[in-house]
Amino acid sequence: MSTTVEANVRPDYDVELQRIADYVLEYRIESAEALDTARNCLMDTLGCGLLALRFPECTKHLGPLVEGTVVPHGARVPGTSFRLDPVKAAWDIGAIIRWLDYNDTWLAAEWGHPSDNLGGILAVADHLSQKRVAEGEAPLTVREVLEAMIMAHEIQGVLALDNSFNRVGLDHVVLVKVASTAVVARMMGGNREQLLSALSHAWVDGQSLRTYRHAPNAGSRKSWAAGDATSRGVRLADIALRGEMGIPGVLTAPQWGFYDILFSKTNKDQKLKPETERKFSFQRDFGTYVMENVLFKIAFPAEFHAQTACEAAVTLHPQVRERLDDIDRIVLTTHDSAIRIISKSGRLANPADRDHCLQYMTAVPLAFGNLVAEHYEDEFHESHPIIDELRGKMEVVEDERYSRDYHDPEKRSIANAIQVFFTDGTSTDKVEVEYPIGHRRRRAEGIPVLEEKFRRNLATRFPSGRCARIFELCKDQARLESTPVHRFVDLFVI
Repeated sequence: MSTTVEANVRPDYDVELQRIADYVLEYRIESAEALDTARNCLMDTLGCGLLALRFPECTKHLGPLVEGTVVPHGARVPGTSFRLDPVKAAWDIGAIIRWLDYNDTWLAAEWGHPSDNLGGILAVADHLSQKRVAEGEAPLTVREVLEAMIMAHEIQGVLALDNSFNRVGLDHVVLVKVASTAVVARMMGGNREQLLSALSHAWVDGQSLRTYRHAPNAGSRKSWAAGDATSRGVRLADIALRGEMGIPGVLTAPQWGFYDILFSKTNKDQKLKPETERKFSFQRDFGTYVMENVLFKIAFPAEFHAQTACEAAVTLHPQVRERLDDIDRIVLTTHDSAIRIISKSGRLANPADRDHCLQYMTAVPLAFGNLVAEHYEDEFHESHPIIDELRGKMEVVEDERYSRDYHDPEKRSIANAIQVFFTDGTSTDKVEVEYPIGHRRRRAEGIPVLEEKFRRNLATRFPSGRCARIFELCKDQARLESTPVHRFVDLFVI
């Protein structure tokens, strides 16, 4: 009896890794729209981080692992006095950015928040810029930060277009880790072989489960998971640049690769999907598409599938605020993704549970006319039983057109509609909102509101004079792009 043994021939790197590496090394950003949007994204993302510093549950995670640690040319965490190594700084920046669920969004087969990558990008850029100046070299400029943001958005967003990680139980922060690893390795001077090695380690790494995003286990890990992922990207880039070998077949290796282990989903008969369904598909080449079409969370710190529901609720508030006790039922018409991700009944255990509940995020503005971060806190919830009363009267139904338009690449709507019925038989009109104010279709309307959001967030941390200087710099594209990164970060240091 003989046994056939396959030759131990080390393969070339998987083509998916090569596409990402070649993009970050060779693509040149020329889109004025992408750079302008990245500037607005930088403003908005930093503002979200500053606002999060008002919440002790967030700030308890920040700072060095060993108190008193001194790091030469340490990366700064905006809004604080911390100077940290780039890995921990990336964790901290990423955590404050994501804490309030208020930064940008990308919705496709997979969801996510591409500006989460700014944690790694800004930490590394600030450290490198300071180090270069100390060594008599030219610093990094904010233009390089904007370009890295565009590329990170593109990697995360294009991978998300056709490939659903949530369907196999994985959290979208795997894409933050991969995107951060790629762009940070390039910023650190990695060559093609080093980038491929770093990317392979990002895919072979342990990946986060979505458990902490869904009832009954929803909790605050979802607020720091992206910080953890972008920080891990910095660490893996550093490992690769030290000469660590990669894993060329990390995705495609039979039995041991990512596709077979983590991207295969068994059906009820325990049979694997066809092999073609266990590989990534690419709807488009990497360019600047994602940044140009990214969704801003402008009006509400709420999971994005609920943004238009919140807007509709605010519109209805004047009609229902004096009749809350007379409401018989509330019909909330939505799309399939909202139902699958954030429709919940029963007790909501914590703020992280509430800001991912469609009914809660609709009830609050319906009753109070607005939705802000403080509305998720225990004290507010416990003081206003009307919220859960309204939740109990909600009927959530799917409109198939809403679901189709959500997935249509030419529309990408995020539609919701609300109609309130009273016990006397009367009702409000059905208020429908298909595109949130942060959508590209409402960009002209949205940017002034985005700027005002940034001003408010700056004012939570800095005196008026510094707020004005920061805002004026961020409004001036050419001046901002030419500013050294460490000088830009200086403005945000306490």
